[in-house]
Amino acid sequence: MKSIHLFFVVLSFVSFSGRMGLSQFKSEWLQQKWLKIAPHIIDTCLLLSGVALVFYGQWLDKEYGWIISKLIILTVYVILGIIAMRSQGAKRWLVFLAAIACYISIFVIAITKHGFI
Repeated sequence: MKSIHLFFVVLSFVSFSGRMGLSQFKSEWLQQKWLKIAPHIIDTCLLLSGVALVFYGQWLDKEYGWIISKLIILTVYVILGIIAMRSQGAKRWLVFLAAIACYISIFVIAITKHGFI
């Protein structure tokens, strides 16, 4: 289960980064139907595999503040991703970097199991 989740973690990051690149250099490609649908499928699978890991690993039986921290940062990551995809110029890339910082924070919390809550 962990391997599946990690696969979707990487796929989600590649998808987001790729769409940012396309929005800057080949924005007309983003109008293809599969490029509009695929990120939602990937992120849904990522979320479902994460929820399955929480229950499979019985992590709710222990200290689970790190899971809540990940969910809060994930929400911020999604919001920043939306803003980045809709913005232009320097603002787009600053927000993109902030989203990547959230992504890295989630990764660190997942490894250390230490959140801010």
